Amino acid sequence: MQNADSAYEALSARLERAMAAQTALTLFEWDNETLAPRQAGELTARVQGALSTAYQEAMTGEGMKELLDACRKEKLDEIPAAIVREAADEYERLACIPPEEYRAFQELVAKSTRVWAQVKQEQDFEQFAPTLEKIIDFQKRFAGYRAKPGQKLYDVMLDEYEKGFDMEALDGFFGLLRDELVPFFKEVTRSGCQPENGFLRGDYPEEKQQELVEYMAEYVGFDFERGVLAVSAHPFTTNLHNRDVRLTTHYSDRVDSSLFSVIHEAGHGIYEQGIDDELTQTLLGQGASMGMHESQSRFFENILGRSAAFWVPVYPKLQELFPQQLSGVSREEFVRAVNRVEPGLIRTEADELSYSLHVLVRYELEKQLIEENLEVSRLPQLWADKYEEYLGVRPANAAEGVLQDIHWAQGSFGYFPSYALGSAFGAQMLHGMRSELDIDALLEAGDLSPIREYLRSHIHRWGKRKTSRELLREMTGEDFNPSYYVEYLKEKYGSLCRTRS
Repeated sequence: MQNADSAYEALSARLERAMAAQTALTLFEWDNETLAPRQAGELTARVQGALSTAYQEAMTGEGMKELLDACRKEKLDEIPAAIVREAADEYERLACIPPEEYRAFQELVAKSTRVWAQVKQEQDFEQFAPTLEKIIDFQKRFAGYRAKPGQKLYDVMLDEYEKGFDMEALDGFFGLLRDELVPFFKEVTRSGCQPENGFLRGDYPEEKQQELVEYMAEYVGFDFERGVLAVSAHPFTTNLHNRDVRLTTHYSDRVDSSLFSVIHEAGHGIYEQGIDDELTQTLLGQGASMGMHESQSRFFENILGRSAAFWVPVYPKLQELFPQQLSGVSREEFVRAVNRVEPGLIRTEADELSYSLHVLVRYELEKQLIEENLEVSRLPQLWADKYEEYLGVRPANAAEGVLQDIHWAQGSFGYFPSYALGSAFGAQMLHGMRSELDIDALLEAGDLSPIREYLRSHIHRWGKRKTSRELLREMTGEDFNPSYYVEYLKEKYGSLCRTRS
């Protein structure tokens, strides 16, 4: 057998081919959501299918298992050993899937996102249901291939996005949120302490919004020398490596929508740009998990971006761009307005307090779809029922209900819990950071660099070398503790109500 050095070198060559195919796929996905013409989908999906086949072949083809076994038997340095670990995980995830099924699925989701965009515009869930049924069938089949004896299919899917958080752990987490936040949310919305926010909607010219979001992305720390910003129907972040990170946003008649969307996506981008050079373009050159990634985006968007201190140096820029729209609106009134709590239908537009209740709905429905064989045709009704139960509102159509998110069209079952976990991770990080940094003083001074550097040092630079739980323990001194999240929300929104009254 080859010696360890040559085995690892051979593995590295295979991984480089896989990375090249994955990078090309990322570019196609970015293009599909931003610039590609509408009629490109069918033919481009074939190219994406071929690239997916090339990726699977590079990760699982002849000799890969032997290379992994040879590398694991030898003593490697920490980073190569971690790369081997991730390669072995990816091998196990992909090797069990027949290549023709893997390609068929990749082509299906390449086309399904365009189908989703069209039916969302037409508010027609029935037209999308057959495509969604095919996606669910593929995902359940793939999870079945990967499942260990006795392992639930949905647990397999969850593990892909957040290791260590199966249904048992998430049932406890979401149970806490349901018990604590649903009644608190209803108490706040009934209290009569909600501020005026009508001035956030109106004639906000798109070109001025674009100027604002570019300014804000750079202000919080996104490096436009290593990144770009475009427009898409559903804002997202992707990257080719730490020197090519891509954000998108969208524009509407709500200035706070594009504003906080881009701060959120910039948080993702800052994470990707902060990964160490020695990890980028390897299997370690990505966030530790989807939950950890969401912790960073939501930390910038909400914990920093919706705080009163954040707007002390920044609000004059907003008034400069929109002098008529924000005439007579004080900074304090603006801060209260962007923290207004109200029942809403759209997850991405939700206030910070109710946001995880939107995720709770999706988690419960995903479990039913995967574990209880819920009929897809029942989704709109059950979605509406759960929104009425938890948030007190009911969608009038599928576009503001079950069709509002792109995730299921992409086959991303198990992703949604990451949003709520990320919010909880962020609150726990804030608790730990306050013992070392005067965050409010830094924000009021317009100096976010110590905060970014703290996050880069403890989270970003490590990429996927450590799990989210390891990063949390090292940063905060304890394992995941969601009570900080509940306490943070109750203190913040209780205080806002007291200030208002």
